[in-house]
This record gives sequence, C-alpha cells and structure tokens, in this order.
Amino acid sequence: MAESLTLDKPRSPRRPAARRSNFELYSWVFMRVSGLLLIVLVLGHLFIMNILDGGVHRINFAFVAGRWSSPFWQFWDLMMLWLAQLHGGNGLRTIIDDYARRDSTRFWLKMVLYTATVLILVLGTLVIFTFDPDIPTD
Repeated sequence: MAESLTLDKPRSPRRPAARRSNFELYSWVFMRVSGLLLIVLVLGHLFIMNILDGGVHRINFAFVAGRWSSPFWQFWDLMMLWLAQLHGGNGLRTIIDDYARRDSTRFWLKMVLYTATVLILVLGTLVIFTFDPDIPTD
C-alpha cells in the first residue's frame, strides 16, 4: 500500500505575486535631484533676499510686486514651492511607511499628507500666478 505524502495547508493564504513597480527607485532618485536643485534655488533666494542690495530692509509689497512681474522670478518661486513641497511630502511619506504600525493609521496619515500637499501646491501656485500688484488702497 503506497502512502501518499500530503502537505499541511499553509497558515496564511497565498497571495498572488505583487507586480513590481519602480516607484521607490524613482522616489529615491527624485529626492536626490530635487535636493540638489533646492540647494541652488534656496541659496539663490536667500542671497538675493537677505544679502544683496540692502537685505531684508527693502522687502515690502512693492518689492514682491516688482519681482513677480517677471516670469523668471515667478518660475523660480514656483519651482521652489513645488520641489520643496514634493520633496518634503515624499520624505514624510517614507517616515509614515517606516513608523506607522497599523495599516489604517498609515492610510489616514497618508491621506492627510496628500491632502495638505495638494492644497498647498494649488494655493501657492494660484498666489504666484494671480498676484495683483494693483490692489487699491483706501
């Protein structure tokens, strides 16, 4: 009489193999590239705003209005906003993945993060492109 070998059922059900994605690789590369670009943008911003031509004492509404009348400075500030927000959001996403223990906690923390990121990007972009230097004074 031949005995057949049987294996016990596994304790956890088998899941289909996850599709591999390069998201984490692209995220890692983005952090390095955006970090380098942010160094240039932020140091340039600090030099122009705080050191050049009298420093912070000359910064007022008229200065900002004159600066944002140029597409170059609008683009500069827009790149600082977008890169800094996405760089910081991506870093916080990584921290949430590393430290949030429960899936539901991780999900809700990420939803708050994504909502705040989108809100700040939309509002900041609107401010840069819809800024009106001709506000009437009473």
